[in-house]
Amino acid sequence: AIPLSSTADNLKKGYPARILVSRFPKNKMVRVWMTLALFLSVTMTAASAMTDKATGITFAPKKNDLEIFGVGVRKKGPIKVYSVAMYCQNSVKEHLNLISRSADKGKAAFKALRHGAHEASSTTFLLQMNFKVGAEKMASAIADSVTPRYANTAEVESLKSLIFKGVAGKGAATKGTTFEFDCSKEGVHVSVDGKSQGKVASDGLGAAFCDVYLDDKCVSPPLRESCLETCFAP
Repeated sequence: AIPLSSTADNLKKGYPARILVSRFPKNKMVRVWMTLALFLSVTMTAASAMTDKATGITFAPKKNDLEIFGVGVRKKGPIKVYSVAMYCQNSVKEHLNLISRSADKGKAAFKALRHGAHEASSTTFLLQMNFKVGAEKMASAIADSVTPRYANTAEVESLKSLIFKGVAGKGAATKGTTFEFDCSKEGVHVSVDGKSQGKVASDGLGAAFCDVYLDDKCVSPPLRESCLETCFAP
C-alpha cells in the first residue's frame, strides 16, 4: 500500500485518482477503506469557502480561475470597515505548501507569499464593506495606502478615480458593497459591485497594491495570518 501522505502528494502532482486506487492492496475491504481515505484527502485539499470571523462575511472558494488564499478584516480603531479576501493561482499555493510557516518566525513564508502574488499572472483582492464609508473617503483611503509603496502619483490618482467612479453613483460604499482589484504585471483592474470601472495600465502598480495587504506594514494583518494558516506547511 502507498502511504496516505504519498497519496495526497501524488494528487497534488496530478496523478489520476483511479491509478492511485489501483495501487492499493488487492484485499477488497482494504481497497474500500483506502478509496474512502483517498476521497477525503481530495476533499480536504480542495479550496473551500472562508469566513472572516471578525465580521461574519463569507467569501467563495474561487474567483474566476483563482483560489482563495485567506481572509481578514480592515479596521480603523474599533470599527471593522471591511473584510478582504485574497485569490491567486493554484500553482502558487502548491509552491507555498512546501514552505513552513514557522520557519524564521514566519519571515520566509511572508516573503514567499509576497513574491508569489507579485509574479502570478493574476492576484485578486476582493473587499466587502461592513461599515458605510463615503465615496471620496473610500477612494482616498485606498489610494493613500498605495502611495507610500509606489512613486507614480499619476497612476495612483487614476486608481483613485476608478474607485470613486464606481461608488459615486450610490453616494457611498454602503454595507455589502464589493470592490475587486485584479492585480498583474500589466496593471490593476477595478470592479465595484461586479461592474467593471476600468484598468490602470502599469508595470508596477499591481505589485504595490498587493503590498498594501501583504507587506510588513499591511492594512490587514489578519489576512496575512490567514494566508499563512491556509497555504503553508506547519
